Amino acid sequence: MDIQLNFVNRSNDANNSSIVIFQKNVSTDFDELHVAWKVIRNCGQGDNHPFRFPIAMAVSTSDSYGNYMPQQDATNGQVFQVVRAPSGDVLQLASQPGSSKEVQVRNDLPQGAVGATIYKDGTPLAIKTSIAPGQKAVFEFKPTIWIGVASQVEQGKVMNSAVMSDINTEVSLLGIKSADIVMTGGGPGPSSLPFAFRLENVVMA
Repeated sequence: MDIQLNFVNRSNDANNSSIVIFQKNVSTDFDELHVAWKVIRNCGQGDNHPFRFPIAMAVSTSDSYGNYMPQQDATNGQVFQVVRAPSGDVLQLASQPGSSKEVQVRNDLPQGAVGATIYKDGTPLAIKTSIAPGQKAVFEFKPTIWIGVASQVEQGKVMNSAVMSDINTEVSLLGIKSADIVMTGGGPGPSSLPFAFRLENVVMA
């Protein structure tokens, strides 16, 4: 199931700011850098930008030889492993399940680190690099998104800590079928207010 979202710019911003939307991998360290899942650009005052937020995820891995393994559908509770097959390195579903709230990627190669990427709607959502042999990456996401105004961010790329420290709006999507995300605030002069985001026209699933 997809959640249908619609970003609406009701702000007084005249700087053509970019809007970044991302999720946090809650299984990792607090200071972990996150990926800009969606970046909305050139959305002027009064404009809106519809997009979908899929519940489904996919996983892909890369090895130290520069090989990228095809994306596979992933759901919470699954454990994937990178193994050395007769044909070379492959990503496969492990026979033993993991925690029901997580997707895990395990490096079962004899040598060489791997990287793992979680995708939503074809765009990177979370990235873990340098997973050593015998180690695993754990991905766990709450049903929330983070949204804020940012500059110099690129969709699908890791954001720097300065960008992330300015974004503190967490929006829960739990049980929602569709909603508008309305941005207000901004503008020049002493009457300028901080940017704010809120849900409107919420339809529950």
